[in-house]
Amino acid sequence: MEKKTAKRLSKAAKTRIALIAVLVLAVVCYFAIPTFNSKVNGVFVIFSSMSVDNVIGYIRSYGVYAVIISFLLMVFQSVAAPLPAFLITFANAAIWGWWKGAILSWSSAMVGAIVCFYIARILGREAVEKLTTKTAVSSVDKFFERYGKSTILICRLLPFVSFDFVSYAAGLTSMSLASFLIATGVGQLPATIVYSYVGGMLTGSVKTVVTGLFIAFALFALTFMLKNIYNDRHKEDKAVEEVVNND
Repeated sequence: MEKKTAKRLSKAAKTRIALIAVLVLAVVCYFAIPTFNSKVNGVFVIFSSMSVDNVIGYIRSYGVYAVIISFLLMVFQSVAAPLPAFLITFANAAIWGWWKGAILSWSSAMVGAIVCFYIARILGREAVEKLTTKTAVSSVDKFFERYGKSTILICRLLPFVSFDFVSYAAGLTSMSLASFLIATGVGQLPATIVYSYVGGMLTGSVKTVVTGLFIAFALFALTFMLKNIYNDRHKEDKAVEEVVNND
């Protein structure tokens, strides 16, 4: 039994060291290799422009490797929260059609979520707070305390909460990877389909469409939360009533 425990601890330690090594290597490459630095900065510039056309042009510029670049971009934006993932989803739909784009966006977002989950699980809270912010992690913690696993679905529908923050926060909980994957897959599927379908028809500015989608999802999420709050209070009132009656 002790040997098995020791092996598990050893494996966990090795995994932690390997992950830290990868992150350190990425940082060193960023500061030591001008070309790598330029590429990463270019990605941030493209995202900051909030232009789907710019993202489309960037992905298409890689030709036959466009699918791989799109996939890596989605994973990158997950780790480098809170870059806007919907820009990639729109771009994928515009390039490959809405349903192919949806498959690519959904699968790459799932991988990105898993990476965030394991970074948090292996490196711990302090590392997550450095990758995101202490305030962001604390705010998501409150969601998890109140809504448990439903937090993943709720936060995916709320436009003002980064889903990447949720992936990191989930890794800090006792939630199993299987539960996280199911909740993540189901939670992000509706938004991915809608964004992809709309993205396949978009031309030019997307500000109005995105605003409309965000409002719709926010209203849905607000209704869901209000229902949970009502049910919680109803249960509390019922519990108090039972105590009074028993007395």
